[in-house]
Amino acid sequence: MHPAAVSSEPLPDDLLVACLCAGWCTTCDAYRPLFEALARQHPGVRFAWVDIEDHADALDEAPGGAPDIENFPTLLLSQGAGHGFFGTVLPHVGVVERLLQEAAQRRLPALGVPGLAQVVRQLVDQAPGLRC
Repeated sequence: MHPAAVSSEPLPDDLLVACLCAGWCTTCDAYRPLFEALARQHPGVRFAWVDIEDHADALDEAPGGAPDIENFPTLLLSQGAGHGFFGTVLPHVGVVERLLQEAAQRRLPALGVPGLAQVVRQLVDQAPGLRC
């Protein structure tokens, strides 16, 4: 999907798209430049790259507990009021583009891990180096 085809509707300014990865994951290494390029195409959206091993202590403090992340890349898309997406995805930009389209149309479902989204938002706020 071409980036211009994502949506003509504005993306919400409270949107966070975080790739939860591991430094040893070669799939994540290959995906990162694509993810960062997508972030540059959407400067109004907060994109972040979070190594779950580097930030394990903070993630473990998530209200309700942090889910085990065993497959990569895992994507957390959080839109205000507890809506979003959390799950393992194929390392294709088109997956994120489709989710951005859903967000622009305010059609994301209730997020099953709101505590994790809260902690990741705090991490990104406190460590600007995580932003793409």
